[in-house]
Amino acid sequence: MEIKNLVKTYENQIIENLTTLVSYPSVLDTSDAKYPFGKANADCLEAALNLCEQYGFKTKNLDNYCGYAEIGEGEELIGVIGHLDVVPVSDGWKTDPFTLTRDGNKLYGRGSSDDKGPVCCSMAALQIVKQLRPNLNKRIRLIMGCNEETGSKCLDYYVKKEGHVDWGFTPDGSFPGVHGEKGMVGGTFTCVSNVITNMYSGIAGNIVPNKVTLDLLADSYNKELLENYYKDNNIQYELENNHLTVYGQSAHASTPEEGVNAVNKAILGLYHAECKDPFVEFYYNTFAQSTDGAGLGINFTDAYGALTLNIGVIRQEGNQITGSIDIRFPVTMHSEDITKPMLENCKGATLNLARGVEPLFFAPDSTLIKTLVDAYVKVTGDTVNKPITMGGGTYAKGIKNTIAFGGMFPDAENAHMHDNDEFAKIDELLMQTEIYVHALLKLLDI
Repeated sequence: MEIKNLVKTYENQIIENLTTLVSYPSVLDTSDAKYPFGKANADCLEAALNLCEQYGFKTKNLDNYCGYAEIGEGEELIGVIGHLDVVPVSDGWKTDPFTLTRDGNKLYGRGSSDDKGPVCCSMAALQIVKQLRPNLNKRIRLIMGCNEETGSKCLDYYVKKEGHVDWGFTPDGSFPGVHGEKGMVGGTFTCVSNVITNMYSGIAGNIVPNKVTLDLLADSYNKELLENYYKDNNIQYELENNHLTVYGQSAHASTPEEGVNAVNKAILGLYHAECKDPFVEFYYNTFAQSTDGAGLGINFTDAYGALTLNIGVIRQEGNQITGSIDIRFPVTMHSEDITKPMLENCKGATLNLARGVEPLFFAPDSTLIKTLVDAYVKVTGDTVNKPITMGGGTYAKGIKNTIAFGGMFPDAENAHMHDNDEFAKIDELLMQTEIYVHALLKLLDI
């Protein structure tokens, strides 16, 4: 039977397994010391390992940090590295985010595309490879982590316990492959406000916030100018008794230009409404006008892409407003190239920067890239799209000999990975699975 037809026989299994995994609200929770990332994450991991046991895989739970399922024999190890944790949900979902809901070709649910859907595709791919190659000359290990969205401590734990892989991919990026991942710098800023008494926005630093609320002192801004600015620029807002709500559009922090940052829009309006406030002035000059870091003198670019900056979470205590900073910088640069000018150019606020994460880069003609791209081309026939670099950080940065490979297709409809109404398309899940089968067969033959 052709691999495409063989994959089709796993359609119901993939959907059923995704239904199971999506039902676990596996958002980071550190309230119980027994579970490093929360009981829901641990339960989701156990459910995934139980499914793999049913398929005859060897399984191991690494103290609820992560787990793996393995087929084959031999010293060399191929890794498929996915994650079961998800970003938080916000208001506005049309369906229950933790109940997989089918609408035609689409499956709605948190994690359906990032990354529980690709994990279910990988489970099916391993079964098919095992069926096609009963006597494997290498081991293939599906590694499933529980902390990718909030620090990847799960993968650090795995590498400490089990080591690296000889060849690997994480189905948590884009086809036809990601040969470079931008470096990352994160941190916070804190600034005083004299006119904002309460400000709240965002649910995670790696999400463009789609809503912000502010309470303002009376007569601290020109109401007519504010409303005219929002109306003229098609910005959705509500203003009542000096309580301002501004709406935007969420996106992944690695591509902030694809979203609409509600905080940026709110501050643009207040600045044009003659709101004289140190926070408004600082934010307007530093962040509100672009997503490229120009306000801090870090709008760098190289041959593979430009720097991006996202303000994701805003909280206020007293007159102190603190915001999270998420920067993805070009693959040929180093974190110090970013942090030094930031500290020099920041005026009007205090910066607290975390240690940067350096970029990942593979030559486009390297063996791993060429092998995986060949698998993609064999299934899709697409020779136009080439491997990319991206701003998203994946497990590939934490384990050797690994790149992000799938599950998003070039020019595919946005699956709202970190936004409301996240979905996966059934036909794309099946195509992913077929590509992964071919990729694993090719890696076995190296």
